Amino acid sequence: MTNSLRNYRLYAVSCLSLGLFLFIPAAGGQQQPASQPAAPRYKDAGLAIEDRVADLLPRMTLEEKVDQIATGWENRIQVIDPTGNYTNEDARKTILDEWGVEIKFTPRQAAILRNGVQRYQREKTRLGIPAMFLGEALHGFMEYGSTSFPQALGLGSTWDPALVKRVFTAVGDEAGSRGAGQVYAPDLDIARDPRWGRTEETYGEDPYLVSRMGVAAILGLQGDDFLIGRRHVLATAKHFAVHGQPEGGTNTAPGNYSERVIRENFLVPFQAAVQEARVGSVMASYNEIDGVPSHINHWLLDRVLRQEWGFNGYITSDDNALQALVVAHHVAYDNADAARQALAAGVDYDLSDTPPQAYRTLADQVRQGLVPESQLDKAVGRVLAAKFRLGLFDSPYVDPDNAERVNNSEEHRKLALEAARKAIVLLKNDGNLLPLDLSKLKTIAVIGPNAADVHLGGYSRDPGQGVSILDGIRARAGSHATVLYAEGCKITNAPAGFRGWWADNVELIDPRTQTASIQAAVEAARKADVAILVVGENESTNREAWGEQHRGDRDSLDLLGAQNELVRAVVETGTPTVVLLINGRPLSINYIAEKVPAILEGWYLGEEGGTGAAEVIFGDANPGGKLPITFPRSVGDLPDFYNHKPTANRSYEFSTRQPMFAFGYGLSYTSFHFDRLRVEPARIPAGGTAKVSVEITNTGQREGDEVAELYLHPAVSSVTQPVMRLTGFERITLKPGEKKTVEFAVTPEMLSILNVDMRRVVEPGVFELMVGPSSDKTSTVRLTVAGTADRR
Repeated sequence: MTNSLRNYRLYAVSCLSLGLFLFIPAAGGQQQPASQPAAPRYKDAGLAIEDRVADLLPRMTLEEKVDQIATGWENRIQVIDPTGNYTNEDARKTILDEWGVEIKFTPRQAAILRNGVQRYQREKTRLGIPAMFLGEALHGFMEYGSTSFPQALGLGSTWDPALVKRVFTAVGDEAGSRGAGQVYAPDLDIARDPRWGRTEETYGEDPYLVSRMGVAAILGLQGDDFLIGRRHVLATAKHFAVHGQPEGGTNTAPGNYSERVIRENFLVPFQAAVQEARVGSVMASYNEIDGVPSHINHWLLDRVLRQEWGFNGYITSDDNALQALVVAHHVAYDNADAARQALAAGVDYDLSDTPPQAYRTLADQVRQGLVPESQLDKAVGRVLAAKFRLGLFDSPYVDPDNAERVNNSEEHRKLALEAARKAIVLLKNDGNLLPLDLSKLKTIAVIGPNAADVHLGGYSRDPGQGVSILDGIRARAGSHATVLYAEGCKITNAPAGFRGWWADNVELIDPRTQTASIQAAVEAARKADVAILVVGENESTNREAWGEQHRGDRDSLDLLGAQNELVRAVVETGTPTVVLLINGRPLSINYIAEKVPAILEGWYLGEEGGTGAAEVIFGDANPGGKLPITFPRSVGDLPDFYNHKPTANRSYEFSTRQPMFAFGYGLSYTSFHFDRLRVEPARIPAGGTAKVSVEITNTGQREGDEVAELYLHPAVSSVTQPVMRLTGFERITLKPGEKKTVEFAVTPEMLSILNVDMRRVVEPGVFELMVGPSSDKTSTVRLTVAGTADRR
């Protein structure tokens, strides 16, 4: 057994019974000379984590314990900085201002400052407990100069968990090199209402797809071993739970669904994160479930997460979520009441950037007998265990030179470009307009409000460099063609690019004021051999809505402002037109889908997005992405997720329930043929396994990627099941004429359902196994599971 596995197993046992023995005094060590007292056991790196926690915890005062589980210490930090860069005052100001959008906190500065804090903690504090620096990392570590990869929804479009693991290995390396210990990623919400502004932060609408991407991201961030080295960081699975389909599509609204719906959908990725990826932390969600806010939900945080799944990490609140129990949910009288309820439910850490923090009341509440100290100790012990798992007690320092080398390195920029290429989805290509042939073009018009700026999406910082779509096309065209540019129209009055995500009180630009800009775009299109329209949304129109002054949810999925008028005007010039969508949610693009011959979906493509898009547009790369979320025809189609129940299929009068673009859909510059679909054996006993295989041939003239998608549906079941649900997928690359057989194991876990008693069982009967390149284009074989069905 490796030391890492041994630590994990001992840690797992200890955390389940943490409250039972943390007060037991540590046993004495070997006799030391009087002049050389034995070092405390918690400083012995050779001991198991639970032994170190058990030794340290009884030594701590109440105030020292509370400092471990609440923010608010930042304005008291002190440093020992031998480089002379930071005084205590400078360090405090930098830490408190770190979220400022224009702060240029370089990798070297970050490493030096955090080293200074850790050195003071190690050398000057009573117990030498290290700090654990936290940060955001949805698609790159959210500090100046870090690599910005495609936004999460774009990474979901790659359908490539191996790539996602490589991306987050890079993210973890960059974060760790700067001295960070934990990041708030990945987002494992199931996005089932695209009105919600945080849709872009997710990997899509399907539980299985999100779970595969989430596990890959966590393993990338934390590494494959239980113990986490300095090239990795502790991951946080968020937002637990039922956050991705809020009532009305508005952020933090209730998620009032049945336990069955919750378990079959929203909990699936989190269970995988805990049991497969051993995620170190889970963040509770702002919303309520059946009248109970997640931060005080004993069923969710204790019964399901800890007792059923065996989660042994620590639970953090979301930002200011404990205060929200008072001011938003109205389930607590004050912060002290909120702290008591949250701690009792299992929230270990109070993440609040607005004082007074609720958990800052806990020391006094323990003294007054309102909170058992044993309850406090459980939370503190879990946070300390995370610090031991990270090795912070033994090796808290990082190398500033390495931080400079690693962040936005050439290797990581290449990876960002690869991810951008693989994220792009080809939605339409009538007449094979794409890829464009530069040898046949003299003039190219690049038009649209999203063309000239670098759009990174939410939770971004300035990477220090970036390629816009316009810049990427200009660079690729070089001297072969003249590139004309026209903005066409503006969308909002917010600052351009990621800075718009931070803007308050954003207003739409009145379409009536955009006539001249549209006319300038028309003139550019008329002069060109082809027009490339870059439209969609921006960071100020779809984002986390954290207040009435900072909204991000929408009641429409149509293009905003004058964009429809712009598209129509360009199309009506007769110039062949390509649309590239840059956005954070599916959009209802009915006119574009009908009139524009070629459409690409890019989401937010990261700092290398312009280069990646240009390579796809001009054929240096062949798009192979697939939609991780359904495109509705209108907001009236919602909910429109593909894995609906059988009775949710009736068409609207004078319309259709068919989506504009289905889940899993995506075209290529080449063509593929699926053939010889079979299942072996065709009949299995209960508990048995089978194998599904399909041959895929590249029947076109170009190398390209295809995704084989496996869906399942029981023909008859005791409890209604979705018409289809994704249970497997594999992205493959084939040369022209090349053929490959893709195989999927069909396991009891895949065949199982939650029966009427909420027990997971495999019911005998016939199962339809569907394989194809998208959810709306599959072939079916049937598998029989032997036995007699019990319908009692």
